[in-house]
Amino acid sequence: MSWPVVSRISTRCSRVTESGPAYRVVVTRRAEKDIATLSPKLKRKLRDILVHRIAAEPKGGKRLVGELEGCYSVRLSLHDRIVYRLDEETRVVYILRARTHYGE
Repeated sequence: MSWPVVSRISTRCSRVTESGPAYRVVVTRRAEKDIATLSPKLKRKLRDILVHRIAAEPKGGKRLVGELEGCYSVRLSLHDRIVYRLDEETRVVYILRARTHYGE
């Protein structure tokens, strides 16, 4: 699977974790489109999750299987999930999606 097209770097957690410096978080163009449709409240929650959970401990999310094998997921709301892929070599987390997976 090829890496997604990256539009910009969203955030970087400045904390140092047990395994070394925190991961850099990069948002893909597709995820940016998803984020644009979120409410302001969910956008704030997303930023908090990116900085305090995903950048600090990216393997803390749920490992996905099937078509999205190798990706992780974190719940954003009852219906919305953040789907991301981890590049451990460069310590970068690529945010792939930030939307519902229920087809609504």
